[in-house]
Amino acid sequence: MLVIDCHQHFQDRVAYPLSFPPAVGDRLDRDFTPEDLRSSLVECGIDKTILVQLHNEVGETEDYLDFSDNVDFIGGVVGWVPLADPERCAAALGRLAGRGKLVGIRHLIQYEPDPGWLLQPAVLESLALLSAANLVFEGIPVSDAQFASVLEAARRVPALKVVLNHMGNPPVPNGGWGPWASQITRAADLPNVSVKLSVGLALAVRWSWSTDALRRYVDHVIDRFGPNRVMAGSNWPVILLCASFADAWRGIEALIAGLSDTEQQAIKGATAERVYRV
Repeated sequence: MLVIDCHQHFQDRVAYPLSFPPAVGDRLDRDFTPEDLRSSLVECGIDKTILVQLHNEVGETEDYLDFSDNVDFIGGVVGWVPLADPERCAAALGRLAGRGKLVGIRHLIQYEPDPGWLLQPAVLESLALLSAANLVFEGIPVSDAQFASVLEAARRVPALKVVLNHMGNPPVPNGGWGPWASQITRAADLPNVSVKLSVGLALAVRWSWSTDALRRYVDHVIDRFGPNRVMAGSNWPVILLCASFADAWRGIEALIAGLSDTEQQAIKGATAERVYRV
């Protein structure tokens, strides 16, 4: 079985400058390269990763695909195409879809002023194009309304494989529960939705890693989705805001340690292998 980190990034500040929220400060103000990550993967016994876009730019996706061919541990690339313009989306997919490591598309919906951005007719048309190309769509909501829009998009395009990033941003810092918990239940009712067991920027920037604090949220996700629709991800280098790579990955392992070997294998690799066709 492959052990797969289903969510990591690289950062090139010259080619693609990135503005983080003020709370991040200069903690991520440097380049992050494959060689910066390699030793952590070896330490944690990880075979492959899914490299995920950081910018809503096709150029970044093309660059990721170019250099991923020469990075042995990259098992797939989740890139970006202009979903709001189906004609341009189709053209971009025509250029990119034949590239072997392209496995999915993500749009940073948290930066769209309209929480229902995904439900525009043009975007839904483009999501259908992703489905036809056998590409995953990654949803990254940071609000209740955005979460609802991801679920509604999954309902409207039922053949599309949708992957919910970072457990849908659970309210861990204040120990909250609803409406996140009920939205997870609704998400799990949609058979085309899977979920990443990872910590997103919205959480990492205001919290220090605590495996115990995560436990009831992780248990709820696994209970509702089942291990075959849950996959482990580091969200490196963002995770460095609240934990080391090893502490976060070992924390995930501790959170699933009570499951059977087969269930643990699903979360640590088999689910991602199937969803992304690694």
